[in-house]
Amino acid sequence: MALLIEMPKLSDTMEEGAIAAWLKKEGEFIEEGEAFVEIETDKATMEYNSPEEGYLLKIIVDGGQACELNAPICVVGEKGESFDLDALLAEAQKSAPSAEVKEEAPVAAVSAPVASTSTAQSGEKVKASPLAKKLAKDNGLDLGSIPGTGPGGRIVQKDVESVMKSGVGAPSLGTPINATIKPLPLPQIGDQDIPNSMMRKTIAKRLLAGKNEAPHFYLTRSVNMTKLIQWRKSLNDDAASHKGDNPPPRVSVNDLIVQACGRALMKHPDVNASWQGDVIRRFGSADISVAVAIPDGLITPVVRAAHILGARDIARATKDLVGRAKSGQLQPEEYQGGTFSISNLGMMGIEEFTAIINPPQAAILAVGATIPTPWVGESGEVEVQQRMKITMSCDHRVVDGAVGAQFLQTLAAYLENPLMMLS
Repeated sequence: MALLIEMPKLSDTMEEGAIAAWLKKEGEFIEEGEAFVEIETDKATMEYNSPEEGYLLKIIVDGGQACELNAPICVVGEKGESFDLDALLAEAQKSAPSAEVKEEAPVAAVSAPVASTSTAQSGEKVKASPLAKKLAKDNGLDLGSIPGTGPGGRIVQKDVESVMKSGVGAPSLGTPINATIKPLPLPQIGDQDIPNSMMRKTIAKRLLAGKNEAPHFYLTRSVNMTKLIQWRKSLNDDAASHKGDNPPPRVSVNDLIVQACGRALMKHPDVNASWQGDVIRRFGSADISVAVAIPDGLITPVVRAAHILGARDIARATKDLVGRAKSGQLQPEEYQGGTFSISNLGMMGIEEFTAIINPPQAAILAVGATIPTPWVGESGEVEVQQRMKITMSCDHRVVDGAVGAQFLQTLAAYLENPLMMLS
């Protein structure tokens, strides 16, 4: 009997999905639990395993199209079975009146850890991620000529970027210094409309809601990072001298900021909280969301229980989470449910900025660059210190000015004297 398969809800914040790619063609058999389609959610592109066994009789939502949750995306049934699609859709409409397929412009797929296939000019199929395929197509590159470094020889984004950066068409290293090099003609590029992905739409919706619903105020403080930088160097020198297998991970400044925030949040539970309408919820664990830039937007993997983790534990956790975030391998539970956020743009030279609160959290810390700065030290003499500015955006419904200031005071004390975190 022919059955409809509907657009699933693959994350708590997902309100609609897009078909990134069909892994099966019409007429092919699908086993129950077998991946048969790639679905772009608000956070990543994920494989979806079939809840039914049968033959793919009809694809309703084509690749690149979006539809609402629970809207039918395909029909499965017995091989060669006849069915009345209108009747199936009418039956589905009765049980879910709001489920209707929306025709939208093609949506750019987020790179996922699954293999896609593309046909080279030779007729052979090459395995490539959706983002690698799009990047190659946009730049007129033949996937069949690009060596893949991913699992099983799959071509991934960095393989295409490597070819693009290889200098094809540029002067060779053997070109004489005094040779006349004709400038390449500037390309004539007109205006472009870039379709918004599910992730981009969700970022826009959530941050607009966060900015409009939470009354923001901002607190900025300058911190002397000299001792923390020395402590980090000591930790990493010790890791470098480790002999044997499984050496300790290198610790970043951001790892130590996560550790310090975790400790400070336990001393100031009013900041580790959320507005819930009738109540303010204080969280018993400092689960810190770390903002990570990925090709299609921003994702915030969560370091759980940061208040009880050591610097190396946090370094190990963040390295794993950030790596899998950039390759699209995070599961929804790994980027949802944080209680406080950190956004660090210091590595890009940004000295100071403000960030929008990530709802339903009550605060987010914006971290700037560490810069050698003339400063009047404790002795009253001018000295050069390694200083960093931090700015906390607060939801005034939850965090009062004095509460936020006291939190930053504790956080600054930990960053300026990191051994205090061990007491």
